[in-house]
Amino acid sequence: MKTTAKWSNVYLLFIAQALFQTASILVITLSGVVGLAMAPDKNLATLPIAMITVGTAMMMIPASMLIRKAGQRNAFMVGTLIGVLAGLVSWYGIIQNSFWIFSIGNMLIGAYQGFSQYYRFAAADAVPEKAKSKAISLVIAGGIVAAFSGPNLAKFTQHLGKVPYAYSYFSIVLLSILAFGIVSLLKLDKTSLQKNDKNNTDKGRSLKKIIKNRDTILALLASSTAFAVMGMSMTVTPIAMYGFGHSAESSATVIQWHVLGMFLPSFFTGLLIQKFGTYRIIISGLFIMFLYIIIALSGTGTGNFVAALFVVGLGWNFLFIGGSSLLTKVYRSEEKEKTQAFHDFTVFAVISIASFFAGNLFNHWGWKGVNIVLIPMLVITLIAALRITWYQGKSVR
Repeated sequence: MKTTAKWSNVYLLFIAQALFQTASILVITLSGVVGLAMAPDKNLATLPIAMITVGTAMMMIPASMLIRKAGQRNAFMVGTLIGVLAGLVSWYGIIQNSFWIFSIGNMLIGAYQGFSQYYRFAAADAVPEKAKSKAISLVIAGGIVAAFSGPNLAKFTQHLGKVPYAYSYFSIVLLSILAFGIVSLLKLDKTSLQKNDKNNTDKGRSLKKIIKNRDTILALLASSTAFAVMGMSMTVTPIAMYGFGHSAESSATVIQWHVLGMFLPSFFTGLLIQKFGTYRIIISGLFIMFLYIIIALSGTGTGNFVAALFVVGLGWNFLFIGGSSLLTKVYRSEEKEKTQAFHDFTVFAVISIASFFAGNLFNHWGWKGVNIVLIPMLVITLIAALRITWYQGKSVR
């Protein structure tokens, strides 16, 4: 495959990521407030958002199996069709004022995300070894488009029609149809399973042996911590801001700055990894997360929320891209699907647990309590990252 063709796949995946993230950010912006209005028990207000991560965790392994058997392009097309279904179910749940149907719709959004999580790996597969971190960063940077389109789409659509928020979720149907058209244009190489079936080649090491690799452990820790800290903070932010008397517009603005923090650095994170090394970027991401805790605990004004959520997004970017880039160096080509699936399943299992606890933690301990709970997780991950780096016999660079 020619170099220009390889990078055209990366650009298409960038657009597909932007479309998915627009839908995802719209849901994150609104689902906490919608859940609070519809929930039979206020402790369940964050359940719809938690169901997103549950849907993702449940779909990671099936999505990987489908990618191996049907190829990345076909599997990604199936993912976008699940996105269409997610929009329809969420819309219907709001129309019927059914909290549980709405929660199922959010879970289907997570299932769609289960496929979109493989976009970054497909981009990495499409380019030479030295350009993998750059390709991953570029695809994740699709979220920058969503940082503007997601919250603004939520603002524009939330009051359309007789039932508030219904057409916000119906817009996910249209976004998913567009994404279907984009991923159908992909021209990707065959998966390792398809090649192995024809050539009867080695299927690689066992997953147990791959997991024992210290770099695999560090990649899992980095990505899991990134999502757990970011997920808990973002899940409760709209509800916390509502409780502190901030408007829905202010909450949407905070989410917009948060998403910019998540994705704007993607234009240069790959270059930073090439220059300073994956280990240093991961550890830097952990220190940025500590900065987030300090800002979050220092006040509850709009400025505090904007700064805190922007910083936690930046920390997420360094940790997640760092972890993803490190993971691509662990597996061989014939091992990639099962390693990627295990990595992302673990990450979203962790964030599912964190999201489920977020609502109760907030109700009992408040905004500050939620953030204090995150400190031990960051300390443990930092210690582990430093130890693994030392064991690898490499300086942090």
